[in-house]
Amino acid sequence: MKPLIKGRGSPENPVGRFERIDFVAEENVPDPESLPRTVYYRDATKTIISRNQSPDIPFDASINPYRGCEHGCVYCYARPTHEYLGLSAGLDFETKIFIKENAPDLLRKEFMSAKWVPEPIAISGVTDCYQPAEKHFRITRKCLEVLREFRNPVGVVTKNYLVTRDIDIISDMARIGCASVVISITTLDGELSKKMEPRASHPEYRLRAIAKLVDAGIPVTVLIAPVIPGLTDHEIPAIMKESVDRGALDAGYVMLRLPYGVADIFSAWLKRYYPHRKKKILGRIRSMREGDLNSSEYLVRMKGTGIFAEQTERMFRLAYRRLGFPGKKVPFDISRFRSGKATQLELF
Repeated sequence: MKPLIKGRGSPENPVGRFERIDFVAEENVPDPESLPRTVYYRDATKTIISRNQSPDIPFDASINPYRGCEHGCVYCYARPTHEYLGLSAGLDFETKIFIKENAPDLLRKEFMSAKWVPEPIAISGVTDCYQPAEKHFRITRKCLEVLREFRNPVGVVTKNYLVTRDIDIISDMARIGCASVVISITTLDGELSKKMEPRASHPEYRLRAIAKLVDAGIPVTVLIAPVIPGLTDHEIPAIMKESVDRGALDAGYVMLRLPYGVADIFSAWLKRYYPHRKKKILGRIRSMREGDLNSSEYLVRMKGTGIFAEQTERMFRLAYRRLGFPGKKVPFDISRFRSGKATQLELF
């Protein structure tokens, strides 16, 4: 078993599924990855809005300012996306971060086009838009400034307290029905969070973010994601209570999925931290995925099937009713959108 690396979710860097050659270091040779540092690369993307056609995802258009995520969440379903770049879903995903510096300009170009039809845009969806890189590069904030300029509705998804930095912009948009925030919480256990999502905000700070956003008039939903059966599923009611007490208007959850190399990374993590529970946890996951550790089937992949999936759904619904969630799904007001022509006129 490889040694722990402080601040990283995975000590492994498995070869990508598209690579034909793997390098295995000889014994007694110093491991160059023993203390891997985060490296940032420019991502010269030509488009910034991604299209989603999945019926179980509540948005059609999204922006991801970064590729890779330094949060290092060991369970992250997005890890395999780095393999398309010839990199690993392991340490590479959390240490080699691609920055879309031209994202704000590309977004403005989209909105200035006569072809643009106003619609809500989600920021995040693959990697977290408020990961540590955002403190320096501020790509997310610059995109929000463009969204506010054109009054195009936006929904932000994050597990980082850094979202509160941009309350000034998000609250401006929320006042005209053009913004909401989803805060993702996996566990309330700070020690577990440190092991599982080492560079994400502590659970208490995510709860504080909910309260701070709500106080600024921003509608907030708590997303319990992922729910890990046999490890965190019992926390669902507690997470919901803490969130509604701080003003969350709605709640949802997503069951753990382990696509491609994430299955091995997560299994190795369980072996390190919870060896006595590994068999139970993986068994529960398989029971929800028809014997596999992952399911890509639409309308099934987010919740799973079987008795444990049904029990989780009942627990969530019972807590939702008992805690009195307002359940207000605030509709976005696309009528507020200002065309490029209108924006240009303001310059005169």
